[in-house]
Amino acid sequence: MEPSAPGIGVEEAIGSARPPDIKALPTRHPGRWVASLVVLVLIAMLIHTMVFSKLQRGNSLESRFGWHVIGQYFGSRQVLDGLVMTLELTVIAMVVGIFGGVLLAVMRLSANPLLSNASWLFIWFFRGTPVLVQLFIWYQIAWLYPTISLGIPFGPAFAHLDANRVVTAFVAASVGLGLNEAAYMSEIVRAGILSVDEGQAEAAQSLGMRRGRTMRRIVLPQAMRVIIPPTGNETISMLKTSSLASTIAVIELTEATARIYARTYQIVPMLEVACIWYLIVTSVLMIGQYYLERYFARGASRALPPTPLQRIRRMLLIRHVEPPAHIAPLASLGEAGGVR
Repeated sequence: MEPSAPGIGVEEAIGSARPPDIKALPTRHPGRWVASLVVLVLIAMLIHTMVFSKLQRGNSLESRFGWHVIGQYFGSRQVLDGLVMTLELTVIAMVVGIFGGVLLAVMRLSANPLLSNASWLFIWFFRGTPVLVQLFIWYQIAWLYPTISLGIPFGPAFAHLDANRVVTAFVAASVGLGLNEAAYMSEIVRAGILSVDEGQAEAAQSLGMRRGRTMRRIVLPQAMRVIIPPTGNETISMLKTSSLASTIAVIELTEATARIYARTYQIVPMLEVACIWYLIVTSVLMIGQYYLERYFARGASRALPPTPLQRIRRMLLIRHVEPPAHIAPLASLGEAGGVR
């Protein structure tokens, strides 16, 4: 081998022969810019037609969406009373549905064939018939049972109640929506229970816990992580399904707005009032569902998902941070280490 040039070390010779550093260039995405431009144009068109666009109606020039009518009736007493009725129906139906669904799911998973088959029969009937038909049946329940008797089964009755007075339109809507929801919630709860590992129940039973206590303390708390998301969807769906109660003379939000536009002939603006209120309540329910999911995910996720406020703060604080000067570039690590 020929000796190296005098005064030049091995490290210097290797460093001088190293190829130049690679300059990485970011990948260009022209399709993203085009898509963003299209979306911005569509948003601008939507804002223009909603806020600035006007139409000639009769002898006056009015906004296309009738915002003056919406502002006039948005907080009216009749609309707010309908909104309260909608919220009451939603809460009652979901309470009946959740508790009934848990009971039906436990019965369905029971080793007792009578309980299991009875639960299956209930679910089969209420899932297999339209909820609108069920509301009509409950509203006309006096045709089947004119008198509701309270007493010993197949024995003496202690009280007799008139079904027409007891089963009002509100009661019929609450019972019909609640029992129908219980059939769907039972399958959601059953799926959540089955998602929990069987070893959890076996470990609890080995400690002497009974089946009911194991279900309440061990299985259901872990199943909530699976149960909460579809239950939130069912709650939002129930908020909108409650509008079917208008068919049996319950004055909820949709019926309240319908009675106003039947008098004023402002059909579309009043429907927009109903849509805005539904969107407001739905947004509140979605926020509540998010934080409830986050609460029950504590034991399953090492890092909880960021909240909406945390995401906004993170987006506002994102900056391009250069590497500190004391950290050598990756390409110079070979030169710093040298070859010996």
